[in-house]
Amino acid sequence: MSEPRDPEAVSRFVESFAAQLVEAGMARMPARVFGALLASDQGVLTSAELGEQLKISPAAVSGAVRYLSQVHMVSREREPGSRRERYRVHADQWYEALTNREAVLRRWEDALRDGTESLGPDTPAGRRLAETLAFFEFIEGELAAMTERWRAHKAKVFDRPE
Repeated sequence: MSEPRDPEAVSRFVESFAAQLVEAGMARMPARVFGALLASDQGVLTSAELGEQLKISPAAVSGAVRYLSQVHMVSREREPGSRRERYRVHADQWYEALTNREAVLRRWEDALRDGTESLGPDTPAGRRLAETLAFFEFIEGELAAMTERWRAHKAKVFDRPE
């Protein structure tokens, strides 16, 4: 059994990690909710628990969870035997978030391909779009290879077969 944690230390971590996510472009409430879920032992909290821990309204929790669900960083589930929802962060949340980004990259690639054709591949703008397209295609290939390397590394480090 683990020792009880200092709630102040947990709060400092949540706010510090959330500040890093905000600096990287995430909105403040989703960043705080994600930090709280990440810091919970089970990776699961209810709306009431999140509101109490973060001292935020149910509406703020709802908006944050809606965003985090859309970007595949948390999932919603029903509490067994209850109508209450709880929110879960998964061990593979970073993998899920990156996988979702791959779909976004593909949509950007399609738009850039169309733009290159529309503007003409020999125009300065068309060449700029073609170079941007090539960059995103390169990133997409690297993400796929990196994901495979991550799975092997995770299995080795954490002794968990995939």
